[in-house]
Parts: sequence; structure tokens; C-alpha cells
Amino acid sequence: MAASSHRRSRRPGRGPVRVPVVTVVAVAAVALVVSLVVAFRPGGGSDDVREAGAPVAGARVSGSATPTPAETSASPKPSTSTSPSPSPSPTAGGTTSPAATRSARPSAEAAAPAARPASGTGALAGRIRPGASYDGVATSYDAGDGSGACSFGPTSDVMTAAMNTADYETSKACGAYVSVRVAGGASITVRITNECPAPCAPGQLDLSRQAFAKLAPLSTGRIPITWSLLSPATSDTIAIRYKTGSTQYWCGIQAIGHRNPVARLEVRSGGSWIRLARTDYNYFLSENGTGCGGAIRLTDIYGERLTVEGIAVRPEAVQSTRVQFARH
Repeated sequence: MAASSHRRSRRPGRGPVRVPVVTVVAVAAVALVVSLVVAFRPGGGSDDVREAGAPVAGARVSGSATPTPAETSASPKPSTSTSPSPSPSPTAGGTTSPAATRSARPSAEAAAPAARPASGTGALAGRIRPGASYDGVATSYDAGDGSGACSFGPTSDVMTAAMNTADYETSKACGAYVSVRVAGGASITVRITNECPAPCAPGQLDLSRQAFAKLAPLSTGRIPITWSLLSPATSDTIAIRYKTGSTQYWCGIQAIGHRNPVARLEVRSGGSWIRLARTDYNYFLSENGTGCGGAIRLTDIYGERLTVEGIAVRPEAVQSTRVQFARH
């Protein structure tokens, strides 16, 4: 019977064909040798494979946030600008403002006030802004000797008013000159010396009786008004007063007689300007005595800065500065 067709045929006179087996063994041996060489060479192994897109050591990657040595050697010039900063307000007691920390030449900054904003709109103004008109009502009260929440003390000037709490804005309105008008055309100018708490509403002015009487009979009680901020002509100069109890270890400082509302009061300490916290009774406090008796810098709502020196800690003494904010 013939052999099964599935059995391998043999050639006469020759042994079985072994070439495929030898080839496989040889290839396997070569692969083994190559893998051993790769594994034992310095730096070999899988860790040597760099991820696609990974930077080569020492190369600068485009868009990297890490500067090169050449970039770090050229540091930016310190800012000498004295323009108002929108940075957060520091608290009283020695915390320096970011703007003061950046200043490289505080003495030069103190010598010359900053340029006012070209727009003249009052960059540091709060609720009461220059050039804006406000509608409200006017009432009247007995101003007595003129004393009030602004702590200016008695005055012979009877053309004064108390500002509603919202627009009083923690005494920022103190000392502001305001033009008050009624529909009939009559108008007066008053100075804010007091606060009118609730039920006084935003926009409301509580005028001294003498001021109210120039607009309407006192019996009227309540009249609609329009009012706006003024920057009046004056021959007066600003004065500084330290609060009762002030020493080199604690002090309250007040500005008096300023043409424009005061936005900030700062004291100089250690080459930096320290912004003091404002109270609702119109004093700026240095709780730990920082800067008490030193240089004082006043900034109005237009951004103008005035620096005064030589104001000693003399509680309740009104000390002239011989300077005044510019008229707008």
C-alpha cells in the first residue's frame, strides 16, 4: 500500500533535512548575545528611552517659564512712579503697601508730588466723584458750635452740613466742599463736618439751619436738591493735628483745611510709606506708633500727593504745613 500522503517524503541516499532547526537556533543565539550587550553597557536599559517631545538636556524649550541665566541677570528696573496704586490697603500698625515696597527711591518720591490724573475725574474718589451730580433731599439741624463726627471742633463757619452715612464713607467726605442747588435756581456752598445717620438716606444732606434758610424757609422741613463736589478757591493751607493721647508709641493723625477730600494718609518709616487706617471720626491711626512724629504724606482724591516734614507729636496742637492741594 502506498504511504500516507501526510508523511514527509525522503530523498534517496540523504538524511533528513535539518536546515530550519539550525537556523532558528542560530537566530536565537544572536538575539541573546545582542540583548546581553545592550543590558550591560553603561546607561543601557529601558530608562534611556526619551519620551516623544521631551527636551534634550541643556536645550531651551520655546515658551518655557524658566528663564535662562542670561535672562535672570537682567532684572527689571525698579518703578519710580508715584502714581496711585490700586493695590490692597494695608492695615495700621506697620504693614507696608506693595507700592511702598517697590519704591526704590522714597526720598525722591517724597520730594515731588505725583502728577494728577489727566482726566481730572478723581481716581481715588469713592462714592462722591468730581463732575457728578447727585439728587437727594435736604433737611436741617441745629449745628450748635459746629462740632461734629469729623472731629474738626468748634467753628464760626455756619455754612456746614452733615452727610448721610452711605456717602460719608467712613469719614472720607469730611472736609469736602459741596454745592447745593434747588429747582428754583438758588444755590449755596457748604463744608461737610458731620455725619447724618439713619434715617438719612443716600443722597441726603442735613444742612445747618443757617444754610437751609438760604434755600427755603425752615418751616418747609424737607426740600429736593441736587448737589455736587467742589474744589474751591481758598487762601488757607492744610494743617495737621495729633489726637489726644498720641505719643511715639501710638498716635492718631488728622488733616484740617484741605481743599479736596483726603483719600489717604501715610507715614514714612524705614524708607517706606505706611498707609494708616482711617476711622469714622476722621483720624488716621498708627496703632503701634509706626511713623508717629515723622514725615506725613497726604493724597487727595485726584491723586496729588503732598509730603510734609517736621510735624512733632503735640496732641491737639494745630500745626500748619504751608501747602495745599491744587484746585480742580
